Amino acid sequence: MAGTVSCRTELLDPKPRTDLPAAVVFDTPQRIEQQVNGLYDAVKNGQFLGGRYLIYNDIRAEDFINRQNNSVTGLQTWNHTLVESNNEVNNLWVYAYQAINAANVFLKGLDDNASRFVQPAFPDNFAAVRVPQYQAEARFLRGISYYYLLQLYARPYIDGNGSRPGLPLRLQAETDFSNNDLARSTVAETYAQVLADLDFAEQNLPLTAPNSRAHRNAAIAFKTRAYLTMGRWNDVVTEANKIVSEAAPFKATSGVLHELAPTVQAVFAPPQNTLESIFSLPSTALDAPGTQNQLAFYYLPNTRPNPSDPTGGAEYSLNPSGVIADPTWKATDQRRQFIIPISAANGAVTNYWGKFSTGTPYTDNVPIIRYAEVLLNLAEARARAAGSVDEKSVALLNAVRGRADATTQFTLADFPDLDAFTSALLRERRIEFLGEGMRSIDLMRLGLPIPAKGTATAVLPSDPNYVWPIPTSELSANRAMERN
Repeated sequence: MAGTVSCRTELLDPKPRTDLPAAVVFDTPQRIEQQVNGLYDAVKNGQFLGGRYLIYNDIRAEDFINRQNNSVTGLQTWNHTLVESNNEVNNLWVYAYQAINAANVFLKGLDDNASRFVQPAFPDNFAAVRVPQYQAEARFLRGISYYYLLQLYARPYIDGNGSRPGLPLRLQAETDFSNNDLARSTVAETYAQVLADLDFAEQNLPLTAPNSRAHRNAAIAFKTRAYLTMGRWNDVVTEANKIVSEAAPFKATSGVLHELAPTVQAVFAPPQNTLESIFSLPSTALDAPGTQNQLAFYYLPNTRPNPSDPTGGAEYSLNPSGVIADPTWKATDQRRQFIIPISAANGAVTNYWGKFSTGTPYTDNVPIIRYAEVLLNLAEARARAAGSVDEKSVALLNAVRGRADATTQFTLADFPDLDAFTSALLRERRIEFLGEGMRSIDLMRLGLPIPAKGTATAVLPSDPNYVWPIPTSELSANRAMERN
């Protein structure tokens, strides 16, 4: 971790989760498997993808109102008042790069110990089959970590076609201070590394795996998101077509046979492992995201009429002027069932968001990518690539919208031009992924302002706080680092 958190010396010597000496962690297949498990544990840290990342990207947009004025739970992110020394800015960067370095250390260990992966300690096909799979899992996790960092700490791709400063691309195992000074690659160069990692993952991951473990279709699905964020519409279509059938009902036809769950409630009901869930990060009571990192804690009310219903910290409620006020989000839409209205003594009603609802210790899976997103990515990309709307794009939109609200089925005639279609599609994304950390990313990839909400003013793309500042932990350790 040298070069990212020089003041955190305990991170300079990454240790496998089994806490075994480095000389023996590649001695057996079981120990290597435990190290792979540790890579997933690193990305799902509550300060990174285990909770905070998704929360930050939702609350900096316009659909949530801060309730508690708690500086520990994202107040500066919500207000757009972050500075380089802020804990949110520093902690997320630290834990993301810790996850990246864990992947790099593991990849180097595989290379350094390649001669040991032979019988009798290892199966005959370990080097040819298992090692590439493990490399693919590490690179998948590294790739998505760099993608997520880009969305907060770098200008969007649309600003200068990727020419603006991106991230320091740390691709080697860091165990000392020798590589501290590393300049930022451009946004385009950082995306190129993300895509290289995901391409490698697609080619070497297994066809099937649980949704808590990377598999081929997970890499493909995430590439649709990366290309969409870059505005490379034709590439989104190419990737999505690998896992989306030509006609409705849309399904994947190889690998994990992804499809939409019958109801949106089924997606988030425990154990949250439907075929719609392409890749998620699970939690248990013994492996929870940690205090004040959990999705349900942020969005659930702190009191309920029924005392047996789960409660949270009431940190954020739904903005009454946000998407819930949109008249096109009809009462017949099942996703409105996630809204939890709480009445005060004076009759005022505050609405909270109950999509994540397991209650303390808040063991909801963290949804990283779902099949619903792939369908909407494909619908948007097809239309934008062609400059017009076609029947399939409408059918893809209808698949997601109609699953939640059978009373609404669009026709091609409903969209006189591309703008009408993309407006409806972005509204659908805003509803479907509410609470899943997508709204800020959607605004920024299109170069749109972040709207005002409550007492927080709007943020224009030209404003310095449109993106997060580079943290002091990096600036103090990396003399080659450029500020935002």
